[in-house]
Amino acid sequence: MSLVGLRKKIDSIDKRIVLLLNDRAKISSFIGKEKLRQKKGVYSPDREKEVLQKVKSLTKGAMSASAVEAIYREIMSYSLSVEKPLDIGYLGPQASFTNLAALKKFGSQVNYVSCDDISEVFQKVEKSDCDYGVVPIENSIEGAVTHTFDLLVDSELKICSQVFLEISHNLLSKTSMDKIKEVYSNPHVFGQCRVWLQNNLPRAEHVEVSSTTKAAQIAASRKNSACIASTLAAKVYNLKILKKDIEDTLHNITKFLVIATTDVPVTGKDRTSLLFSIKDKVGALQDMLSPFRKNNINLTKIESRPSKKKAWDYFFFVDVEGHRLDKRVARALSELEGKCNTLKILGSYPVME
Repeated sequence: MSLVGLRKKIDSIDKRIVLLLNDRAKISSFIGKEKLRQKKGVYSPDREKEVLQKVKSLTKGAMSASAVEAIYREIMSYSLSVEKPLDIGYLGPQASFTNLAALKKFGSQVNYVSCDDISEVFQKVEKSDCDYGVVPIENSIEGAVTHTFDLLVDSELKICSQVFLEISHNLLSKTSMDKIKEVYSNPHVFGQCRVWLQNNLPRAEHVEVSSTTKAAQIAASRKNSACIASTLAAKVYNLKILKKDIEDTLHNITKFLVIATTDVPVTGKDRTSLLFSIKDKVGALQDMLSPFRKNNINLTKIESRPSKKKAWDYFFFVDVEGHRLDKRVARALSELEGKCNTLKILGSYPVME
């Protein structure tokens, strides 16, 4: 078939796709009205997981499952905006890694609200100024984001989903590499790019700032300067990408939490996050963990933080497989509650593939 004929086929398919997308959007608006009537949250992580699994399983042709997921992320983003205009709070400013994580989760069709710190993200969701919030919780190289853990202790918000973002550090500037005298970024990023900087910019001064986005703002306005930041920052602040992926260690992944006021139903493949404080006695922690072993529940994470109430008093943050409403998990949590000083369920949410 000729090129003209093939393009006519594409045009015909596009027409059908657009008509179907409009039908889908119309149904989404009805769903939004029904959720409002039932006083349910607009974003449903359980439904998100179900839809993505279904559409990825349907692709049997030339399009990969990851490509289908990327397309449907945007389709679902628009569906959310049709159901109700959504405000998503994130640790900003614009082009921060948390902004990238929020975009990965919610797409480009919702409204994003930049927050100066993690506390502000929590506050905006608690006060209903934002519908959901996105905050960092852990990096595969640097470890836990302790401020997020501390805020979870007192907040009544629930973890409703997680986002994993592979972090890529890039050298951005308006000048060429041989003219760079100063490089701006935050301290953690310099630590992750130390070897590359020594080998490629040994004479450049390293200037620490509060965020990679702040670094991009400075590099955009100062002569002979550069920054280490995201590719989105290059686009937002009109900087050239001189070198991509300059981090010393591959597979640098940060985990982010989506926080909300509502719980998530059981999906069949879930994770529950909780915290507890232990009684001050020998073998107390081992005793706290015994209900999970007894009920054959796998622990995927355990992290300790000082309670800040008295010396040597700690909270333990634990992730376990299963939903808090699953029989085995509920039984283990009931047993744990009788053993510890404090027990708080931070949320049960779907494990995304």
